[in-house]
Amino acid sequence: MAIGAAAVCGALVLAGCGAKHKPSGSASRPPASPSGYTAKAGGIACGKAASLLASGSTAQQYAMRFWIKNYTQACPGIRITYNGTGSGAGQTEFLHGRTAFAGSDSALSPAQVTQSKNVCKSGGNAIDLPMVGGPIAVGYNVQGVTKLVLDAPTLAKIFDSQITSWDDPAIAKLNPGTTFPKTPIQTFHRSDASGTTDNFTTYLSTTASSAWPYAHGKQWSGKGGQSAAGSSGLAAKVKQTAGAIGYFELPYAINNTIPTASIATGAPSPVDPNVINASKAIAGAKTADTAGDIRLTIDYTTKAADAYPIDMVTYEVVCNKGNKPATWPATKAFLDYIASEKGQQDLSFQGYATLPASVISQVRTTVKSIP
Repeated sequence: MAIGAAAVCGALVLAGCGAKHKPSGSASRPPASPSGYTAKAGGIACGKAASLLASGSTAQQYAMRFWIKNYTQACPGIRITYNGTGSGAGQTEFLHGRTAFAGSDSALSPAQVTQSKNVCKSGGNAIDLPMVGGPIAVGYNVQGVTKLVLDAPTLAKIFDSQITSWDDPAIAKLNPGTTFPKTPIQTFHRSDASGTTDNFTTYLSTTASSAWPYAHGKQWSGKGGQSAAGSSGLAAKVKQTAGAIGYFELPYAINNTIPTASIATGAPSPVDPNVINASKAIAGAKTADTAGDIRLTIDYTTKAADAYPIDMVTYEVVCNKGNKPATWPATKAFLDYIASEKGQQDLSFQGYATLPASVISQVRTTVKSIP
């Protein structure tokens, strides 16, 4: 495994690196009743008994599995199903009233906020609540290459089919001493509307605009390449295809033992994709809070030492008022748990970066204030 993923394994003993993660805290099982309950178990407050359906971001899927397991063990009267359909599909399903909340790696557009007023009753509208962050790793499959350094212009040219062979001089220049095979580059991108794609192409368009002449977006816009659905599908294609390269969240690289590229940013040395380096970059993000709608703007051009630049933040999307009465008490309790210190403390062991404490504090306050 490349040094980026290896650093995470060594420093944090991630669950995906072979260690069995044991959720912290004990979880007793309070009895459920037809009318629901608001008991506390293992330090987790339960909402009214209900079955919740949510969907969206595949980036947070490992975090969701961890959260849902811990929460439903403590609150057996609540069932939560989270489908990793991609950020675009998750937004659409929520805006059509099909889910209790959505996970999205891109904040809602102004048009989507307006549309949400049809779903959010009592004059409410949808808001974005940042809940988890992490690095977007560039995973590759090149025989004999155990360490790879790339920069933004070279990445842009690779993913736009301007650089098509691994022995290209631009790649060799960034990796002195490494012999690359004359293997054709096989690029893979997401086929579905994806917040990961949105963040990855934002990085390319921001830092290498001359090489990436496209606007960022959830739909892929580069030339050529092959596609796969979801981060899991993308990681699987890279793992099984010689000469492949793709982009996906760090947990998918770790759990599939896919080596990852370090990024040359102009910092003293190339930066590895690990949770510590991503947290450092995310700590410098600008935060805007408009009536509970909390959005982070990441500085993709950072040259700070050990700050990994290709990062993303996943938001949970709910209404600021007028959520579904049957499921909102349980949804609110679940969001309160995942934003709590208990819910956030073990995310690095799942391969996720830490959001700034001030941001999570804002999220907690907002969740508690939603009627």
